[in-house]
Amino acid sequence: MSISVISFTENGIRLSRRLRDLWKAPRRSAEWGDILLYTKCKAAPGDGNRHYAGFVEQSVAEWAGEQMRRKNALLFIGACGIAVRAVAPSLTDKLHDSPVLVMDEGGRYVIPILSGHWGGANELAGEIAGFLGAVAVITTATDLNRKFAVDLFARKNGLTVANKDGIAKVSARVLAGEEITLSVEAGHFDGAQEQPAGVRLAPYPPEQAVDVLVAAEAGEAGAALWLRPREYVIGMGCKRGKEAEKIEKFIGRSIREAGIEEGQLFALASIDRKKDEPGLLQWSREKGRPFLTYTAEQLRETAGEYQGSDFVREKVGVDNVCERAAVRACGAAGKLVYGKHAEDGMTIAIAKREWRVAFDEE
Repeated sequence: MSISVISFTENGIRLSRRLRDLWKAPRRSAEWGDILLYTKCKAAPGDGNRHYAGFVEQSVAEWAGEQMRRKNALLFIGACGIAVRAVAPSLTDKLHDSPVLVMDEGGRYVIPILSGHWGGANELAGEIAGFLGAVAVITTATDLNRKFAVDLFARKNGLTVANKDGIAKVSARVLAGEEITLSVEAGHFDGAQEQPAGVRLAPYPPEQAVDVLVAAEAGEAGAALWLRPREYVIGMGCKRGKEAEKIEKFIGRSIREAGIEEGQLFALASIDRKKDEPGLLQWSREKGRPFLTYTAEQLRETAGEYQGSDFVREKVGVDNVCERAAVRACGAAGKLVYGKHAEDGMTIAIAKREWRVAFDEE
């Protein structure tokens, strides 16, 4: 996920450039991508605006809406009020809103104001603060009280929320000091860490309703919150410049044929030659799923039987992209569940991964 930074003053411009210069891949989380600089200040010091992704001619609200549609994180260097008014028209719900942060132009404080847990704004605030020597101002109640945050647990374990109203119900019980019960589908729990205080593991399948159920199917006992694993990886190849709309329709139709729901998708995968393919990048960004790419050598090393093509081998150095990429992204236990299908210059395959959940070691 890229981070769009907007500044409004000369001091804000200087700070945004400093952050960008410090934002080096080896020192930051792989979850966050490049920093894109924007400004509303025409008096850019020094080298003008040439290092910016764009000077914001439209209103800040229009700019913010565009960034949120792109699924970028937003960092406002300025007043909280500017950020609140800017993002308000584009808000949907906590599972789809972009992470939004505010930082003062002096670089002293970084404040996540939207999508702290699910979108990762709290963690991003900590990273930015670490680079700049600032203070991350965290206001979410579970963090302040050092309580189990079920939405953060879901995000870190690659789970999708089947019923978002359940997050508030479970969090309310946690903050009230009540014990919650959690049941994980058999064979998918990593019990290396101790469970957090106030969380009791219940058998699977649960004999009665639990607070949190982590499983591929809802089961009969019921739960206040159902967290579903993202079990499937889309492997895809396409001709250069394939339209994003055609890619999205092809993926949508394929997962329906395979009996898979969009919420169960874990990632999109392809060969590294496609790492800059606009249509694949747009699907990944809009759906909030990582886009993983592999070299031809890595794909050739992926064990299994695949629908090979001499033509594809001559072009990219491996006989099959979509099936091999899907299985490779699943890890050692990946299994192909929807073989290669081709249409209009696109190929697709789907593999199922072995998923596991664990409590945060911290």
